[in-house]
Amino acid sequence: MRKYASSILAIIAVLLLVAVPLIFPADMANTLSRVLALALLAVSLDLLVGVSGMPSLGHAAPFGVGAYTAALVARDVDAFAPVPLLAAVVAGGLFALVTGVLMVRTKGTYFLMLTLAIAELVHVLAQRWEGLTGGTNGLYGIPSITLTPGGEAVTLAGIRYWWILLVFLVGFAVVWWTSKSTLGRSLRGLRDNEERMGSIGYSTFRLKLVVYAIAGAVAGAAGSMWVAQNRFVSPEDLAFEVSAMALLAVVVGGRGRLWGAVLGAALVTIIRDDIGASLDGRGPLLLGLVFIAVVYLLPRGFAGTDWRGLLARRPQEEKA
Repeated sequence: MRKYASSILAIIAVLLLVAVPLIFPADMANTLSRVLALALLAVSLDLLVGVSGMPSLGHAAPFGVGAYTAALVARDVDAFAPVPLLAAVVAGGLFALVTGVLMVRTKGTYFLMLTLAIAELVHVLAQRWEGLTGGTNGLYGIPSITLTPGGEAVTLAGIRYWWILLVFLVGFAVVWWTSKSTLGRSLRGLRDNEERMGSIGYSTFRLKLVVYAIAGAVAGAAGSMWVAQNRFVSPEDLAFEVSAMALLAVVVGGRGRLWGAVLGAALVTIIRDDIGASLDGRGPLLLGLVFIAVVYLLPRGFAGTDWRGLLARRPQEEKA
């Protein structure tokens, strides 16, 4: 039974998510749509950080590129939901592929800082290129998605939420399959000992470039989800804060545990948007305290902690 426990829990979680619009008001669906967008971004980042050992501080770049691409395509070409989604996936993947040729040649602190530098360049470009991005005012007037070519725009929050949930599940499945495949095993070897992987004949450059492109494509899909929900995109969606929030979600949830990144994204979003709003803008302070607590008390994050063993030790300690 234990063998199938995780699969059963996953099915129950998906069914509960599907049922949200049928049980809760529209505000809940809107909130969860934002959570799912950040969660997919965090999952794609976990593919780099937790599975491949490539920490990035610039993952907002492919996310923002995907978001702007989806917005422009929906506004100027076609709002049929799969069209801006596919455009965002291609844009995010190509951006990661092109920039990755330079970045994956480095590692460690150099890779970390180079990802941050590229993301900041893209952020500044989005602010300056007013004719395409709308500058600091952002892109607005983005039409709502349609579920059929030339059909009526989706106005119900629940239906829009179901589309976003579908994109999230497909994106999560892609990352999960990648992490469990032969490529994923090679990436874990790359994470644990890059020199040894190179010495036995693997092209570490090719491995890192492929996973960087896959993570960028999935991040682009997350950007399209963000636009489908908000119908607005601005340079702030390319800012360092977005990359930091995704990385915080990965650390809090547990590196290398993809479902942990989803849990971390939910916690980060709720603290920032809901709890923080009731604390007179002190959400970032609370997030910082949560991060410090997790680092010291749960160094492997929520998903990486052996809760069963931890709970079993407590009664023994009390008896002693």
